Amino acid sequence: MVTKVLIANRGEIALRILRACRTLGIGAVVAYSEADRESLAAQLADEAICIGPADAKHSYLSAPAIISAAIVTGCDAIHPGYGFLSEDEGFAEVVRAHDLTFIGPSAEVLERFASKEATRRLLSAHGLTTIPGSSMLRDEEHAFAEAERIGYPVLIKPSAGGGGKGMRLVRTSRELETSLKVSRSEAMAGFGDDSLYLEKYLEDNRHVEIQVAVDRFGNAIHLGDRDCSVQRRHQKIIEETPSPALSDAARRELAERALGAVAAAGYESLGTLEFLVDGNGDAYFIEINCRVQVEHPITELCTGIDMVALQIKIAAGEPLGITQNDVVFRGHAIEFRILAEDPAKDFRPAAGQVGAYLAPGGPGVRMDSHLYPGYEIPSYYDSLLGKLCVWAPDRAGAIARGDAALRELLVDGVTTNIELHRAILANQVFIDGKVTTNLLDRVGSAPFVAAGNR
Repeated sequence: MVTKVLIANRGEIALRILRACRTLGIGAVVAYSEADRESLAAQLADEAICIGPADAKHSYLSAPAIISAAIVTGCDAIHPGYGFLSEDEGFAEVVRAHDLTFIGPSAEVLERFASKEATRRLLSAHGLTTIPGSSMLRDEEHAFAEAERIGYPVLIKPSAGGGGKGMRLVRTSRELETSLKVSRSEAMAGFGDDSLYLEKYLEDNRHVEIQVAVDRFGNAIHLGDRDCSVQRRHQKIIEETPSPALSDAARRELAERALGAVAAAGYESLGTLEFLVDGNGDAYFIEINCRVQVEHPITELCTGIDMVALQIKIAAGEPLGITQNDVVFRGHAIEFRILAEDPAKDFRPAAGQVGAYLAPGGPGVRMDSHLYPGYEIPSYYDSLLGKLCVWAPDRAGAIARGDAALRELLVDGVTTNIELHRAILANQVFIDGKVTTNLLDRVGSAPFVAAGNR
Protein backbone atom coordinates (compact mmCIF):
# COMPACT_ATOMS: atom_id res chain seq x y z
CA MET A 1 0.00 0.00 0.00
CA VAL A 2 1.35 3.44 -0.96
CA THR A 3 0.27 6.43 1.13
CA LYS A 4 2.74 9.19 0.25
CA VAL A 5 4.89 9.60 -2.87
CA LEU A 6 8.04 11.61 -3.42
CA ILE A 7 7.98 12.90 -7.01
CA ALA A 8 11.64 12.82 -8.07
CA ASN A 9 11.36 14.65 -11.38
CA ARG A 10 10.54 18.03 -12.84
CA GLY A 11 8.51 19.90 -15.46
CA GLU A 12 5.25 18.63 -16.86
CA ILE A 13 5.75 15.02 -15.70
CA ALA A 14 6.13 16.12 -12.07
CA LEU A 15 2.83 17.95 -12.38
CA ARG A 16 1.21 14.95 -14.08
CA ILE A 17 2.28 12.60 -11.27
CA LEU A 18 1.06 15.08 -8.65
CA ARG A 19 -2.39 15.11 -10.25
CA ALA A 20 -2.51 11.30 -10.40
CA CYS A 21 -1.65 11.09 -6.70
CA ARG A 22 -4.44 13.51 -5.84
CA THR A 23 -6.89 11.48 -7.91
CA LEU A 24 -5.92 8.39 -5.90
CA GLY A 25 -6.11 10.25 -2.58
CA ILE A 26 -2.38 9.72 -2.01
CA GLY A 27 -0.12 12.32 -0.42
CA ALA A 28 2.64 13.69 -2.63
CA VAL A 29 5.84 15.68 -2.13
CA VAL A 30 7.57 17.40 -5.05
CA ALA A 31 11.36 17.20 -5.01
CA TYR A 32 12.96 20.14 -6.84
CA SER A 33 16.40 21.51 -7.65
CA GLU A 34 17.37 25.08 -6.87
CA ALA A 35 16.71 25.97 -10.52
CA ASP A 36 13.14 24.64 -10.17
CA ARG A 37 12.30 26.39 -6.90
CA GLU A 38 9.60 28.44 -8.63
CA SER A 39 8.29 25.58 -10.78
CA LEU A 40 4.56 25.09 -11.08
CA ALA A 41 4.72 21.61 -9.56
CA ALA A 42 6.56 22.95 -6.50
CA GLN A 43 4.05 25.77 -6.14
CA LEU A 44 0.99 23.55 -6.46
CA ALA A 45 2.24 20.78 -4.20
CA ASP A 46 1.05 20.61 -0.60
CA GLU A 47 4.67 19.88 0.25
CA ALA A 48 7.93 20.41 -1.64
CA ILE A 49 11.57 19.86 -0.78
CA CYS A 50 14.83 21.02 -2.36
CA ILE A 51 17.18 18.16 -3.23
CA GLY A 52 20.19 20.10 -4.49
CA PRO A 53 21.63 22.56 -7.01
CA ALA A 54 20.62 23.05 -10.63
CA ASP A 55 23.13 20.51 -11.90
CA ALA A 56 21.11 17.29 -12.26
CA LYS A 57 24.08 15.20 -11.10
CA HIS A 58 23.65 16.68 -7.64
CA SER A 59 19.84 16.75 -7.56
CA TYR A 60 17.62 14.69 -9.87
CA LEU A 61 20.42 12.15 -10.45
CA SER A 62 21.55 12.02 -6.83
CA ALA A 63 20.23 8.88 -5.14
CA PRO A 64 21.35 9.98 -1.64
CA ALA A 65 19.58 13.34 -2.00
CA ILE A 66 16.36 11.75 -3.23
CA ILE A 67 16.31 8.96 -0.62
CA SER A 68 17.00 11.49 2.15
CA ALA A 69 14.19 13.72 0.91
CA ALA A 70 11.75 10.79 0.92
CA ILE A 71 12.69 9.79 4.46
CA VAL A 72 12.63 13.34 5.84
CA THR A 73 9.16 14.01 4.41
CA GLY A 74 7.70 10.68 5.52
CA CYS A 75 7.14 9.25 2.03
CA ASP A 76 6.84 5.50 1.52
CA ALA A 77 7.29 5.55 -2.28
CA ILE A 78 9.30 7.33 -4.96
CA HIS A 79 8.10 8.07 -8.49
CA PRO A 80 11.02 8.81 -10.84
CA GLY A 81 8.90 9.86 -13.85
CA TYR A 82 10.91 9.38 -17.05
CA GLY A 83 14.57 10.09 -17.75
CA PHE A 84 16.95 10.72 -14.83
CA LEU A 85 16.84 7.62 -12.55
CA SER A 86 13.63 6.08 -13.89
CA GLU A 87 15.34 3.00 -15.38
CA ASP A 88 18.32 2.74 -13.04
CA GLU A 89 18.31 -0.70 -11.41
CA GLY A 90 20.85 0.40 -8.82
CA PHE A 91 18.61 3.23 -7.69
CA ALA A 92 15.58 0.94 -7.59
CA GLU A 93 17.53 -1.43 -5.34
CA VAL A 94 18.58 1.40 -3.01
CA VAL A 95 14.94 2.54 -2.80
CA ARG A 96 13.88 -0.96 -1.77
CA ALA A 97 16.77 -1.26 0.71
CA HIS A 98 15.33 1.76 2.54
CA ASP A 99 11.87 0.11 2.74
CA LEU A 100 10.47 2.44 0.10
CA THR A 101 8.42 1.50 -2.97
CA PHE A 102 9.95 2.24 -6.35
CA ILE A 103 7.13 3.17 -8.75
CA GLY A 104 8.33 1.25 -11.74
CA PRO A 105 9.74 -2.22 -12.41
CA SER A 106 11.68 -3.96 -9.65
CA ALA A 107 15.49 -3.79 -9.60
CA GLU A 108 15.61 -7.38 -10.91
CA VAL A 109 13.35 -6.57 -13.85
CA LEU A 110 15.27 -3.38 -14.66
CA GLU A 111 18.53 -5.33 -14.58
CA ARG A 112 17.10 -8.00 -16.88
CA PHE A 113 16.09 -5.38 -19.44
CA ALA A 114 18.91 -2.87 -18.86
CA SER A 115 20.97 -3.81 -21.89
CA LYS A 116 19.23 -3.14 -25.20
CA GLU A 117 21.37 -5.74 -26.93
CA ALA A 118 20.60 -8.41 -24.30
CA THR A 119 16.90 -7.48 -24.34
CA ARG A 120 16.82 -7.99 -28.09
CA ARG A 121 18.12 -11.53 -27.61
CA LEU A 122 15.76 -12.20 -24.70
CA LEU A 123 12.59 -11.14 -26.49
CA SER A 124 13.73 -12.74 -29.73
CA ALA A 125 13.73 -16.02 -27.80
CA HIS A 126 10.10 -15.29 -26.90
CA GLY A 127 8.98 -14.82 -30.48
CA LEU A 128 9.72 -11.22 -31.49
CA THR A 129 11.51 -10.55 -34.76
CA THR A 130 14.55 -8.32 -34.29
CA ILE A 131 16.68 -6.27 -36.66
CA PRO A 132 20.06 -7.82 -37.52
CA GLY A 133 22.62 -6.44 -35.10
CA SER A 134 25.84 -7.07 -33.23
CA SER A 135 26.74 -8.16 -29.75
CA MET A 136 28.31 -5.57 -27.45
CA LEU A 137 31.25 -3.96 -29.23
CA ARG A 138 34.58 -4.93 -27.64
CA ASP A 139 36.78 -2.57 -29.65
CA GLU A 140 37.10 -0.87 -33.05
CA GLU A 141 38.24 -4.03 -34.82
CA HIS A 142 35.14 -5.85 -33.58
CA ALA A 143 32.94 -2.92 -34.68
CA PHE A 144 34.38 -2.94 -38.24
CA ALA A 145 33.93 -6.72 -38.54
CA GLU A 146 30.33 -6.59 -37.29
CA ALA A 147 29.44 -3.67 -39.58
CA GLU A 148 30.72 -5.61 -42.60
CA ARG A 149 28.77 -8.70 -41.52
CA ILE A 150 25.50 -6.77 -40.97
CA GLY A 151 25.98 -4.55 -44.02
CA TYR A 152 26.00 -0.76 -44.20
CA PRO A 153 24.23 1.47 -43.33
CA VAL A 154 24.24 0.70 -39.61
CA LEU A 155 23.24 2.52 -36.46
CA ILE A 156 25.63 2.86 -33.54
CA LYS A 157 23.46 2.59 -30.43
CA PRO A 158 24.25 2.93 -26.71
CA SER A 159 23.24 -0.13 -24.72
CA ALA A 160 21.93 2.11 -21.92
CA GLY A 161 19.66 5.15 -22.04
CA GLY A 162 17.48 6.43 -24.85
CA GLY A 163 16.15 9.56 -26.51
CA GLY A 164 18.58 9.31 -29.41
CA LYS A 165 21.61 10.30 -27.30
CA GLY A 166 24.79 8.68 -28.56
CA MET A 167 23.03 7.22 -31.60
CA ARG A 168 24.78 7.65 -34.94
CA LEU A 169 23.92 6.57 -38.49
CA VAL A 170 27.01 5.49 -40.44
CA ARG A 171 27.22 4.47 -44.08
CA THR A 172 30.94 3.78 -44.50
CA SER A 173 33.84 2.37 -42.47
CA ARG A 174 35.39 5.85 -42.38
CA GLU A 175 32.24 7.27 -40.78
CA LEU A 176 32.19 4.37 -38.34
CA GLU A 177 35.72 5.11 -37.15
CA THR A 178 34.96 8.73 -36.24
CA SER A 179 31.42 8.15 -34.99
CA LEU A 180 32.38 5.43 -32.50
CA LYS A 181 34.38 7.91 -30.43
CA VAL A 182 31.59 10.48 -30.43
CA SER A 183 28.95 7.90 -29.53
CA ARG A 184 31.01 6.53 -26.65
CA SER A 185 31.59 10.02 -25.29
CA GLU A 186 27.89 10.96 -25.53
CA ALA A 187 26.78 7.66 -24.00
CA MET A 188 29.13 8.03 -21.06
CA ALA A 189 28.09 11.65 -20.49
CA GLY A 190 24.39 10.87 -20.78
CA PHE A 191 24.09 7.48 -19.09
CA GLY A 192 27.37 6.77 -17.30
CA ASP A 193 27.85 3.75 -19.59
CA ASP A 194 29.77 3.87 -22.88
CA SER A 195 28.91 0.35 -24.10
CA LEU A 196 27.70 0.29 -27.71
CA TYR A 197 26.28 -2.13 -30.25
CA LEU A 198 25.40 -1.97 -33.94
CA GLU A 199 22.01 -2.38 -35.58
CA LYS A 200 21.10 -2.62 -39.26
CA TYR A 201 19.57 0.66 -40.45
CA LEU A 202 16.30 0.33 -42.30
CA GLU A 203 15.71 3.08 -44.83
CA ASP A 204 12.28 4.74 -44.85
CA ASN A 205 10.97 2.92 -41.79
CA ARG A 206 8.11 3.72 -39.45
CA HIS A 207 8.50 3.83 -35.66
CA VAL A 208 5.63 2.06 -33.91
CA GLU A 209 5.38 1.19 -30.22
CA ILE A 210 3.10 -1.01 -28.12
CA GLN A 211 2.05 0.05 -24.61
CA VAL A 212 1.74 -2.79 -22.08
CA ALA A 213 0.91 -3.14 -18.39
CA VAL A 214 1.74 -6.25 -16.35
CA ASP A 215 1.16 -6.81 -12.63
CA ARG A 216 2.99 -9.17 -10.26
CA PHE A 217 0.14 -11.69 -10.42
CA GLY A 218 0.71 -12.38 -14.10
CA ASN A 219 -2.20 -10.27 -15.36
CA ALA A 220 -1.21 -8.49 -18.56
CA ILE A 221 -2.90 -6.10 -20.98
CA HIS A 222 -1.84 -3.95 -23.90
CA LEU A 223 -3.14 -0.44 -24.40
CA GLY A 224 -2.70 -0.25 -28.14
CA ASP A 225 -0.04 1.23 -30.35
CA ARG A 226 1.45 4.64 -31.01
CA ASP A 227 3.22 5.96 -34.11
CA CYS A 228 6.34 8.05 -33.42
CA SER A 229 7.66 8.39 -36.97
CA VAL A 230 7.88 12.20 -37.01
CA GLN A 231 11.42 12.57 -35.68
CA ARG A 232 14.47 14.76 -35.98
CA ARG A 233 17.85 13.15 -35.29
CA HIS A 234 16.10 10.22 -33.58
CA GLN A 235 14.15 12.59 -31.31
CA LYS A 236 10.37 12.23 -31.40
CA ILE A 237 8.41 15.38 -32.32
CA ILE A 238 4.85 14.22 -33.01
CA GLU A 239 3.17 10.98 -31.88
CA GLU A 240 -0.25 9.60 -32.72
CA THR A 241 -2.50 6.67 -31.95
CA PRO A 242 -3.49 4.45 -33.61
CA SER A 243 -0.64 4.22 -36.12
CA PRO A 244 -1.60 4.91 -39.75
CA ALA A 245 1.16 2.46 -40.74
CA LEU A 246 -0.78 -0.61 -39.54
CA SER A 247 -3.98 -2.27 -40.63
CA ASP A 248 -6.36 -3.29 -37.86
CA ALA A 249 -5.35 -6.92 -38.28
CA ALA A 250 -1.62 -6.08 -38.17
CA ARG A 251 -2.22 -3.86 -35.15
CA ARG A 252 -3.89 -6.64 -33.16
CA GLU A 253 -1.28 -9.21 -34.18
CA LEU A 254 1.68 -6.98 -33.21
CA ALA A 255 0.13 -5.98 -29.86
CA GLU A 256 -0.64 -9.59 -28.95
CA ARG A 257 2.86 -10.78 -29.89
CA ALA A 258 4.50 -7.95 -27.95
CA LEU A 259 2.39 -8.56 -24.86
CA GLY A 260 2.95 -12.31 -24.94
CA ALA A 261 6.71 -11.94 -25.30
CA VAL A 262 7.21 -9.38 -22.56
CA ALA A 263 4.96 -11.21 -20.11
CA ALA A 264 6.78 -14.48 -20.79
CA ALA A 265 10.09 -12.71 -20.17
CA GLY A 266 8.98 -11.76 -16.68
CA TYR A 267 8.26 -8.07 -17.10
CA GLU A 268 6.23 -6.14 -14.50
CA SER A 269 4.87 -2.54 -14.51
CA LEU A 270 4.06 -0.19 -17.37
CA GLY A 271 6.32 -0.68 -20.36
CA THR A 272 6.62 0.24 -24.00
CA LEU A 273 8.01 -2.04 -26.71
CA GLU A 274 9.37 -0.15 -29.70
CA PHE A 275 9.43 -1.49 -33.27
CA LEU A 276 10.56 -0.38 -36.69
CA VAL A 277 8.14 -1.21 -39.49
CA ASP A 278 9.59 -1.52 -42.99
CA GLY A 279 7.96 -0.87 -46.35
CA ASN A 280 6.58 -4.40 -46.47
CA GLY A 281 4.80 -3.96 -43.15
CA ASP A 282 7.19 -6.23 -41.26
CA ALA A 283 7.81 -5.12 -37.66
CA TYR A 284 11.19 -5.51 -35.96
CA PHE A 285 11.60 -5.13 -32.20
CA ILE A 286 14.35 -2.67 -31.19
CA GLU A 287 13.99 -1.87 -27.46
CA ILE A 288 11.76 -1.62 -24.41
CA ASN A 289 11.27 1.45 -22.21
CA CYS A 290 10.70 0.36 -18.60
CA ARG A 291 8.87 3.49 -17.49
CA VAL A 292 6.00 5.79 -18.33
CA GLN A 293 6.47 7.34 -21.78
CA VAL A 294 6.44 11.03 -22.65
CA GLU A 295 3.64 10.28 -25.10
CA HIS A 296 1.37 8.39 -22.68
CA PRO A 297 -1.41 11.07 -22.75
CA ILE A 298 -2.63 10.12 -26.23
CA THR A 299 -3.13 6.54 -25.07
CA GLU A 300 -5.10 7.88 -22.12
CA LEU A 301 -7.27 9.94 -24.48
CA CYS A 302 -8.14 6.90 -26.60
CA THR A 303 -8.64 4.40 -23.76
CA GLY A 304 -9.87 6.55 -20.86
CA ILE A 305 -7.33 4.82 -18.58
CA ASP A 306 -5.18 6.88 -16.19
CA MET A 307 -1.84 5.24 -16.90
CA VAL A 308 0.12 6.98 -14.14
CA ALA A 309 -2.46 5.91 -11.57
CA LEU A 310 -2.29 2.37 -13.00
CA GLN A 311 1.50 2.43 -12.69
CA ILE A 312 1.26 3.47 -9.03
CA LYS A 313 -1.26 0.70 -8.27
CA ILE A 314 0.94 -1.97 -9.87
CA ALA A 315 3.97 -0.80 -7.88
CA ALA A 316 1.89 -0.89 -4.69
CA GLY A 317 1.20 -4.58 -5.29
CA GLU A 318 -2.37 -4.24 -6.46
CA PRO A 319 -3.74 -6.28 -9.38
CA LEU A 320 -4.51 -4.52 -12.65
CA GLY A 321 -8.21 -4.71 -11.96
CA ILE A 322 -9.03 -4.78 -15.68
CA THR A 323 -8.73 -7.36 -18.44
CA GLN A 324 -8.04 -6.93 -22.14
CA ASN A 325 -11.77 -7.08 -22.82
CA ASP A 326 -12.22 -3.98 -20.62
CA VAL A 327 -9.84 -1.92 -22.78
CA VAL A 328 -11.85 -0.11 -25.45
CA PHE A 329 -10.10 2.01 -28.07
CA ARG A 330 -11.95 5.08 -29.32
CA GLY A 331 -11.01 7.63 -31.96
CA HIS A 332 -7.63 9.09 -32.84
CA ALA A 333 -5.22 11.22 -30.81
CA ILE A 334 -2.10 13.23 -31.66
CA GLU A 335 0.58 14.68 -29.37
CA PHE A 336 2.78 17.65 -30.25
CA ARG A 337 5.94 18.14 -28.21
CA ILE A 338 6.21 21.87 -27.60
CA LEU A 339 9.90 22.72 -27.29
CA ALA A 340 11.86 25.88 -26.46
CA GLU A 341 14.05 25.80 -29.54
CA ASP A 342 14.48 27.66 -32.82
CA PRO A 343 13.83 25.49 -35.92
CA ALA A 344 15.23 28.26 -38.14
CA LYS A 345 18.60 28.08 -36.34
CA ASP A 346 19.19 24.33 -36.39
CA PHE A 347 16.86 23.87 -33.42
CA ARG A 348 19.06 25.84 -31.03
CA PRO A 349 17.68 25.72 -27.44
CA ALA A 350 15.92 28.93 -26.41
CA ALA A 351 15.84 29.37 -22.64
CA GLY A 352 14.34 32.57 -21.23
CA GLN A 353 11.36 34.05 -19.44
CA VAL A 354 7.83 33.28 -20.55
CA GLY A 355 5.74 36.38 -21.11
CA ALA A 356 2.11 35.76 -21.96
CA TYR A 357 0.98 32.12 -21.90
CA LEU A 358 -2.34 30.81 -23.16
CA ALA A 359 -3.15 27.11 -23.24
CA PRO A 360 -5.69 26.04 -25.89
CA GLY A 361 -9.00 24.53 -24.88
CA GLY A 362 -12.23 23.08 -26.19
CA PRO A 363 -13.50 19.52 -26.71
CA GLY A 364 -10.79 16.92 -27.20
CA VAL A 365 -7.90 19.25 -26.28
CA ARG A 366 -5.42 18.56 -23.48
CA MET A 367 -2.32 20.56 -22.56
CA ASP A 368 0.19 18.96 -20.18
CA SER A 369 2.56 21.78 -19.28
CA HIS A 370 4.32 23.41 -16.35
CA LEU A 371 4.35 26.86 -17.95
CA TYR A 372 2.87 30.05 -16.50
CA PRO A 373 3.37 33.77 -17.27
CA GLY A 374 6.67 34.94 -15.85
CA TYR A 375 8.17 31.45 -15.59
CA GLU A 376 11.93 31.42 -16.16
CA ILE A 377 12.87 28.42 -18.32
CA PRO A 378 16.09 26.92 -16.89
CA SER A 379 18.97 26.30 -19.27
CA TYR A 380 20.10 23.20 -17.37
CA TYR A 381 17.54 20.69 -18.63
CA ASP A 382 15.86 19.57 -21.84
CA SER A 383 13.75 21.97 -23.87
CA LEU A 384 10.33 20.32 -23.41
CA LEU A 385 7.77 22.96 -22.41
CA GLY A 386 4.69 20.80 -22.66
CA LYS A 387 2.66 18.37 -24.68
CA LEU A 388 -0.35 19.54 -26.62
CA CYS A 389 -2.66 16.56 -27.21
CA VAL A 390 -5.86 16.42 -29.25
CA TRP A 391 -8.52 13.74 -29.73
CA ALA A 392 -11.22 13.33 -32.36
CA PRO A 393 -13.39 10.46 -33.64
CA ASP A 394 -11.05 9.99 -36.65
CA ARG A 395 -7.59 11.00 -37.85
CA ALA A 396 -8.75 13.79 -40.16
CA GLY A 397 -10.68 15.32 -37.29
CA ALA A 398 -7.65 15.05 -34.99
CA ILE A 399 -5.45 16.81 -37.56
CA ALA A 400 -7.97 19.64 -37.91
CA ARG A 401 -8.36 19.93 -34.14
CA GLY A 402 -4.58 19.89 -33.75
CA ASP A 403 -4.11 22.79 -36.12
CA ALA A 404 -6.83 24.81 -34.38
CA ALA A 405 -5.26 24.15 -30.97
CA LEU A 406 -1.75 25.04 -32.20
CA ARG A 407 -3.09 28.35 -33.56
CA GLU A 408 -4.61 29.08 -30.16
CA LEU A 409 -1.53 28.13 -28.14
CA LEU A 410 0.49 31.20 -27.11
CA VAL A 411 3.94 31.05 -25.54
CA ASP A 412 5.36 34.56 -25.61
CA GLY A 413 8.93 35.54 -24.74
CA VAL A 414 10.74 32.44 -26.02
CA THR A 415 11.12 30.84 -29.44
CA THR A 416 9.22 27.57 -29.85
CA ASN A 417 8.50 24.96 -32.53
CA ILE A 418 4.73 25.66 -32.64
CA GLU A 419 4.77 26.84 -36.27
CA LEU A 420 6.88 23.85 -37.30
CA HIS A 421 4.12 21.58 -35.97
CA ARG A 422 1.53 23.45 -38.03
CA ALA A 423 3.67 23.13 -41.15
CA ILE A 424 4.10 19.38 -40.63
CA LEU A 425 0.34 18.96 -40.14
CA ALA A 426 -0.28 20.75 -43.44
CA ASN A 427 2.25 18.63 -45.34
CA GLN A 428 0.64 16.12 -47.69
CA VAL A 429 3.00 13.32 -46.65
CA PHE A 430 1.79 13.65 -43.06
CA ILE A 431 -1.85 14.00 -44.10
CA ASP A 432 -1.52 10.76 -46.08
CA GLY A 433 0.02 9.02 -43.05
CA LYS A 434 3.24 8.23 -44.95
CA VAL A 435 5.88 9.94 -42.78
CA THR A 436 9.04 7.91 -42.18
CA THR A 437 11.55 8.44 -39.39
CA ASN A 438 14.16 9.91 -41.73
CA LEU A 439 11.92 12.46 -43.50
CA LEU A 440 13.01 15.58 -41.61
CA ASP A 441 16.66 14.55 -41.64
CA ARG A 442 16.53 13.70 -45.35
CA VAL A 443 14.79 16.81 -46.70
CA GLY A 444 15.84 19.13 -43.88
CA SER A 445 13.64 21.34 -41.77
CA ALA A 446 13.85 24.34 -44.14
CA PRO A 447 10.70 23.53 -46.17
CA PHE A 448 8.72 23.09 -42.96
CA VAL A 449 10.17 26.18 -41.32
CA ALA A 450 9.40 28.27 -44.41
CA ALA A 451 5.86 26.91 -44.59
CA GLY A 452 5.32 27.59 -40.91
CA ASN A 453 6.47 31.20 -41.25
CA ARG A 454 4.19 32.06 -44.15
